[in-house]
Amino acid sequence: MGIEETKKESELEAEVQLELRQSAPSFQTGFIRGTDLFGYVGIEAVLDQMRRKTMKAGFEFNIMVVGQSGLGKSTLVNTLFKSKVSRKSCTPDYEEKISKTVKLHTVSHVIEEKGVKMKLTVIDTPGFGDQINNENCWEPIVKYINEQYEKYLREELNINRKRRIPDSRVHCCIYFLPATGHRLRPIDLEFMKRLGKIVSIVPVIAKADTLTVEERQEFKERIRKDLTSNGIHVYPQREYDEDPEERVLNDRIRESIPFAVVGTDKEHQVNGNKVLGRKTKWGIIEVENVAHCEFANLRDLLIRSHLQDLKDVTHNIHYESYRVRRLNESNMNFSELVLSSWPLKNGTDTCETESQL
Repeated sequence: MGIEETKKESELEAEVQLELRQSAPSFQTGFIRGTDLFGYVGIEAVLDQMRRKTMKAGFEFNIMVVGQSGLGKSTLVNTLFKSKVSRKSCTPDYEEKISKTVKLHTVSHVIEEKGVKMKLTVIDTPGFGDQINNENCWEPIVKYINEQYEKYLREELNINRKRRIPDSRVHCCIYFLPATGHRLRPIDLEFMKRLGKIVSIVPVIAKADTLTVEERQEFKERIRKDLTSNGIHVYPQREYDEDPEERVLNDRIRESIPFAVVGTDKEHQVNGNKVLGRKTKWGIIEVENVAHCEFANLRDLLIRSHLQDLKDVTHNIHYESYRVRRLNESNMNFSELVLSSWPLKNGTDTCETESQL
């Protein structure tokens, strides 16, 4: 084990020295390990400094849910964050009715857990896929995502810009697939083709408890084949893996996509313990039990292991592509970009609440 660690250290040292030489060829550089120092310097304390700043300032996470009515979008979002954060939950006297067009609704909450604050924004898309004619039903969603990139770009280019630019960009889009057991529908393929280029998409099979384990596995394999044959890239994309360790983890996630999920906000007693689950006449489907569904894998991806990576991919890949395209447009000049008012007329409803969890 010691030989392997020494080998890894020497490889890391060689990589760092190469990077330093490439970045500053006129300077002599060296690699100094902790054991070579005369005493404790305190470099590791920067991690504590970063943690304190993040806890004090908090951070933003914006998640979009897309799918037909009745697939459990609101319930799943509430289950993910173990609180009532969906549009339905925070709208008094809410009454379900089918939207004639896709009209986006945003709901924001400030959630606090163990001293860490997060401003969570959930963007819902009622009306998507509910009509007889669903032609171009993804256009309001594409427009909304690009509008958020445009708002961020304008803030960046302001002469007196804010120290911290408000981030309303969509960091993740959860796309709900009905548990048909067949193949992807044309609307699913068209949506993911178009949206996969501008936002990170995580597909899920909604209400997966309606399928047997065998049916579920066959359905997942068909979906993966359809995604590959149609050139659709969903998160996490292989080309964005930065190191071998990350690639191994992401390969395991890619093998599980799309996640077969079940959502609920009801608790039941199982062997003397309270668990989130759905009660049927055959027994209780435990939402957080990986033997029953893959909700826990989805939650870990979105919150516990890849939340920051989702934000980084949004900023460094999707937003950067938008920014380069906008600045390269032939009829574009900086004064127009900064001073003109971008029309935000997609009928987005906004509701902000604060909750301490």
